[in-house]
Amino acid sequence: MKPVRIIILAVAVGSAAMAGLLVMKLTRGRAPQIAAPVIEREPTINVLVASKSLPVGARLGAESIRWMAWPKDNIAEGMITEENRPAAVDDLSGAVVRLPIFNGEPVRPEKIADASNRIMSSLLPAGKRAVATEITVATGAGGFILPNDRVDVIMVRKSDGNGLYLTETVLSNVRVLAIDQQVEVKEDGSKSVLGTTATLELTPEQSKVMTVAQQMAERISLALRSVADAQEPDTVAADYLLSGDGQPSIQVIKSGSIVKTDGAIQNQR
Repeated sequence: MKPVRIIILAVAVGSAAMAGLLVMKLTRGRAPQIAAPVIEREPTINVLVASKSLPVGARLGAESIRWMAWPKDNIAEGMITEENRPAAVDDLSGAVVRLPIFNGEPVRPEKIADASNRIMSSLLPAGKRAVATEITVATGAGGFILPNDRVDVIMVRKSDGNGLYLTETVLSNVRVLAIDQQVEVKEDGSKSVLGTTATLELTPEQSKVMTVAQQMAERISLALRSVADAQEPDTVAADYLLSGDGQPSIQVIKSGSIVKTDGAIQNQR
């Protein structure tokens, strides 16, 4: 083959290679055109929710409740919406929390009470009573009892005649409505918060038992229950402390047997 043909062939091959490289660069620089998906936004409506977790007894205010967009199809009965109550934030200012409300949870009417000064009556469920009892660090689980906790009420009293002490659980698994707290200044200048009075949620019958126990007891202690016990019955009471008419019952021991009378001691022969 003649040298001239060889040169022409080499030039043709080189040109083809350069053209191929140029085409590859051009195709790499262009990103594939993909159509953006069309996302349809679900219609929302503003719902009143808690801005932070609110314990029992807390008061609502502009800093604790706010409006939050909520899917319109997921609006449940009882939710407070801006459409129905546009002034709800102002209207509910000062209302009392009856049941715990968590951060971001919708505020429902059944979990709050009006803003009147009758806070304790607002916290009480229907048919229940609020009864207070004095406590100390020693009788109140070292100060760890807080509102909404569950406790057992234990009575300590002297046994007649022999000087021994008897302990009796007079109420079981009752709910603590409130703890009256005061600040105690220690000798070194530090301060601690101590409860002096615990207010319990009781049935009418339990209220009678508690009143009798406070009169009979040398000391009344509260034993803190686990949160796992919250579902256990809370209406148990030491009914034997009462007679049928609500008066204390008295046990008389005679000749080794117990004679029980209602209200008063009867003459025994």
